[in-house]
Amino acid sequence: MIKTAVVILNWNGKEFLEMFLGKVIEHSSGPDTEVYVADNGSDDGSCEYLESFKGSVKVLRLGKNHGFAGGYNLALSQIDARYYVLLNSDIEVTPGWLEPLTGFLDSDPGIASCQPKILSWKEKDHFEYAGAAGGFIDRYGYPFCRGRIFTNTEPDRGQYDTPVNIFWSSGACMALRAEAWHKAGGFDADFFAHMEEIDLCWRFHRLGYSISFVPQSKVFHVGGGALPYSSPFKTFLNFRNSLYLLYKNLPDDKLRKTVFTRKLLDGVAALSFLLKGQASAAGSVWKAHNEVRKQIKVLQEKRRMIGEMGGYKFPELILNKSIVFEFYIMKRKKYSSL
Repeated sequence: MIKTAVVILNWNGKEFLEMFLGKVIEHSSGPDTEVYVADNGSDDGSCEYLESFKGSVKVLRLGKNHGFAGGYNLALSQIDARYYVLLNSDIEVTPGWLEPLTGFLDSDPGIASCQPKILSWKEKDHFEYAGAAGGFIDRYGYPFCRGRIFTNTEPDRGQYDTPVNIFWSSGACMALRAEAWHKAGGFDADFFAHMEEIDLCWRFHRLGYSISFVPQSKVFHVGGGALPYSSPFKTFLNFRNSLYLLYKNLPDDKLRKTVFTRKLLDGVAALSFLLKGQASAAGSVWKAHNEVRKQIKVLQEKRRMIGEMGGYKFPELILNKSIVFEFYIMKRKKYSSL
């Protein structure tokens, strides 16, 4: 068993491999660290390009696009390491980025996962959408971050430069304790992509683990590498998976009221899309809710299985407010103002 496996999941990301893989190898080298690229059935020449990295990168060919969740599940089942570090292909790492993450996991066996400071590759003095300085959710399942609420990202002025416990670590770059990963059952492959890391982290909390933000590590994320932020499919996944998250993890006494309110909020979101002329996005919201209705029995069985992991936890790390109300009505655009 090695100590650390840095694992990049790739799907038609040759452009990003050309841009960033060299730095991953350069800044992640060590006798107890290996770099893997797990390919989700790319047809853009990615695997051929990776042949030039023989000896420094191990390639896992997964055959087809299993999505983020299913792809990582397959890849990590083939890797024997103490720590898995999941890294998007569109991330530029920096010198010394890895040691603070693995060192943090070394410091406490009760930490299941941690993430670095994730900054924008395009605007390097600003936080990036996918993770920023650590993730949270509100009572209705909407995710947000220190440094990013909805589309509003803050400049990095050192305001989040202390390690803290967070609710979820970003799948764009997350260090995982392999033991905790396997104990929690890995990602839910039905999520395909988006919010599967939040679902996983909720299970970590149930099992008594904590998740942390480690600002001593810093990376730069392009964002939208596999799916553009404007993609209707991305909108569908975000709305559907957020509901999956609630159906799976909320207790019986909170589920009905919370989901009812969430449906109203999603209706408002769909109407807003229509008023902006974004009919495809509005349709994605409808499709998301229709898909959830079709999967109710599956979700009920998952609720039962998760319930066997331990008592329900509604930790203090969940904001007991509506982030939609705080952001759009109260105009609180920053984490520090919540």
